[in-house]
Amino acid sequence: MNKIINIIKIVFGVVGAILFARILNTGDDAIEANAALQTSVLAPFMWVAYIILGITVLVVLFFSIKALFTGNVKKTLISLGAFILILVISYGVSSGTETALRDGDVLSAAGSRLVSTGLTAFYILAALAVLAMLLSSVRKILTR
Repeated sequence: MNKIINIIKIVFGVVGAILFARILNTGDDAIEANAALQTSVLAPFMWVAYIILGITVLVVLFFSIKALFTGNVKKTLISLGAFILILVISYGVSSGTETALRDGDVLSAAGSRLVSTGLTAFYILAALAVLAMLLSSVRKILTR
């Protein structure tokens, strides 16, 4: 099974390298000037990227679900609940206002609130990660 996976990785790598070389050989100016050339040169490269992304997502989901059922389900559900709680708190403290975008469109109040929720959740999770690293470092220093 490992040999098959290595062969698939090599095939995708070679195909990606060939398509990338084709893009470099065509040149930026020619690709920007001709829409048909954009489609013929960039689309295959993008499809390879989409396929690799899809395979990666499927493999991650498979192994995550497998680990969920073979590992400590209680600990996983507590962590998932904590993450959902952070999202709910972020949504509660966020506000949204209609915002004019650069291209002339308008971001709705609901869309603005979701963006604010995502940013607030990111800040909370980043602060928790930094705090966890600091506590881990302090614990290592004190136990020595």
